[in-house]
Amino acid sequence: MAAESAQTLERGLRLLRLLADGKGGRTPTELSAELSLSRPVVYRLLTTLLDAGFVRRDAEGRVHLGFGVLALAQAVQPLLRAAAVPTLRRLAEQVGATAHLTVAEGDDGLAVAVVEPSWTDMHVAYREGSRHPLARGAAGRAILALRAGSHDYFVTEGQLQEGARGVAAPVTGLPWLEASVGVVTFGPLEESTGPAVVAAAAELAAVLG
Repeated sequence: MAAESAQTLERGLRLLRLLADGKGGRTPTELSAELSLSRPVVYRLLTTLLDAGFVRRDAEGRVHLGFGVLALAQAVQPLLRAAAVPTLRRLAEQVGATAHLTVAEGDDGLAVAVVEPSWTDMHVAYREGSRHPLARGAAGRAILALRAGSHDYFVTEGQLQEGARGVAAPVTGLPWLEASVGVVTFGPLEESTGPAVVAAAAELAAVLG
């Protein structure tokens, strides 16, 4: 019974991750094919998730994430912030720029943790809770690259704020999280900044994993 319950949980989590990929809703038949599960199994999973509010069906019968996941996301964000701050603090002090953790929420990036360097004369003030399209800025582009299977870091200038330069790398190896670690500054970026950001993203992935 325990093994059967664990399998059901694993299947339900796979279904939710699939719906969270930003590609829109699916029909039960499409879910069955993409998950390699029979339609009766998918319908049983959907019934449970619908009752809990974790998925919803639109007028055309397509399945989407439900608003129940928002409560989970709101509970997770403080945990993410607490886990990320030590890594971000080391990164900010190392490169002398404001460091941040950005997570994907649909087509937007949300800054859930921000740490400013303590020793610089001037640095970018970046507010936790700031939101921007993933297609703009290094943090969002790193997340889009992660979705495409790339682990490269990105450098951008002036895409979110005039004169600001950003570097960001995806947090890899965590199927439950689409996120990037980055820095932003008005000053010049040293060549070592990119590798430092990549190392910080890898460190955070190890902490969260």
